[in-house]
Amino acid sequence: MSVEIMTDTQLLNPKQGGDITYKDMVEETETLGESQIQKLFSGSTVMLTGGTGFLGKLVVEKLLRSCSDVKKIYLLARPKKNKDTAKRLQEQFDDVLYDRLRKEFPDFIQKISIVEGDMGQLELGMSPEDRVKVMNEVEVIFHGAATVRFDEPLKTAVEINVRGTREMFKLARGCGKLKAFVHISTAYSNCPQRVIEEKFYDSPLPGDKLIDLVETMDDKIINNITPGLLGDFPNTYAYTKAAAEDIVQTYSQGLPVALFRPSIVIGTAKEPVAGWIDNVYGPTGVVVGAAVGLLHVLNCNPKAVADLVPGDMVVNACIAAAWKTAKEYPANHEDAPPPDLPPPVYNYVSSEQNPLTWEKFMNYNEVYGFQVPTVQAIYYYLFHLTSSKFIYNIYCFFLHWIPAYIIDGIAIIIGKKPILRKAYTKITKFSEVMAYFATREWKFCNDNTQKLFKELCDADKHLFDFNLEAMDWSDYFYSYIRGVRVYLLKDPVETVPQGLKKLNRLRILHYTFCVILGLLFLRLLYGIFFSIIGF
Repeated sequence: MSVEIMTDTQLLNPKQGGDITYKDMVEETETLGESQIQKLFSGSTVMLTGGTGFLGKLVVEKLLRSCSDVKKIYLLARPKKNKDTAKRLQEQFDDVLYDRLRKEFPDFIQKISIVEGDMGQLELGMSPEDRVKVMNEVEVIFHGAATVRFDEPLKTAVEINVRGTREMFKLARGCGKLKAFVHISTAYSNCPQRVIEEKFYDSPLPGDKLIDLVETMDDKIINNITPGLLGDFPNTYAYTKAAAEDIVQTYSQGLPVALFRPSIVIGTAKEPVAGWIDNVYGPTGVVVGAAVGLLHVLNCNPKAVADLVPGDMVVNACIAAAWKTAKEYPANHEDAPPPDLPPPVYNYVSSEQNPLTWEKFMNYNEVYGFQVPTVQAIYYYLFHLTSSKFIYNIYCFFLHWIPAYIIDGIAIIIGKKPILRKAYTKITKFSEVMAYFATREWKFCNDNTQKLFKELCDADKHLFDFNLEAMDWSDYFYSYIRGVRVYLLKDPVETVPQGLKKLNRLRILHYTFCVILGLLFLRLLYGIFFSIIGF
């Protein structure tokens, strides 16, 4: 892959644009005409679940910045980790993600209202007063809350992902002003299928029956029968998201609803800052593990398509889906869709218009990663993709487990706490989860999503861009790898020179170790050879 040689200034500084505000673009947007999406949200009250998660944070930021006339946003949130809801949200809005919003609209937080609740509880754990307030005021609902742990016990996953969705629809049915309800699912909710169309599929077990099962059976029994229930599904996350879609189909009758399915969501492409990310789920975990020198191999088909989508573009498409739904059914109940008409489904994927293989994904990360190596690396970058489970296990044995036991053994001898074996146990578990998605390919149909973008007016195509066909992956990964460094590894760009020096030291250490190991191996062969000759 050819890479443009950059100057020191270009290398140490990310691409410009983060300080540009909407005021710098007033003339341009005015020539594009009136935004229909802004018009929908002007004076509207929105409810969002999952507002403290990665996508939820981006939805809140985008609505408050690009639809600044929105009246109010209700966030369903619960206390967590010994912090009350208000404290958690205050910390959330101190994030760099909201710097641009604070600059343009300093009083934005006044439009946010917290609703105490819990997706895992009946009636969402909301007080009667809050339920009445939401039902009387809310016009648009984005339901994105879910447990995303792939190894979540089935009962917990059902209570949050499936029953929680049913409780949301019960709440929505009481919202007299409801214009749109967008349920955020995943493109892999029907992953046993190899061709996934923009339609509803039969759930392995109807959502209502699955809820009844976990409510009436003992936890131990549920855990014992979970593998049988999952069948061809790889984990409880995908299984319960499929069941949640069954709930959507069943309980959406007569309501203005859209089902939105993004594929693997990673860091932002442009807004509000390029490369922002706050979690190490999926491919980002691979990048972080490889960058710090812990992860050296992944069971993955290098030629398979990695269906990745930037978080900010996912949010734009989701908001556009809400606009389309409200446009189709302008008055709840009176002009709502016919009971026998299922909600529209939007598959938001990159594989159709702008495919990227896992091999190219890692190539981009290597190219830009070597430009800005982290000072937190503990070993030289050494990473392999292999579709063979046998070769994967061989690599793990020599590159993960042997070093782990050696280093932990040394740590015990000198009185330090051994950590590598425990770390590689977690890494192995993570790698097994990734392998299911990295060794397979799916054919996604996304005609509805393509039509949705074409239907937007020029202003909305500019303000709420989600056209992946026009995205340059090289430009994207330039910012993505810097975002991983800054936002996840907490390594500012100012430390790049130190990172480059450390990379060189680790390179010398690595090749020195390889030479020593090679000499020892040759010495062993020499000894074996002369032992045989001696006989």
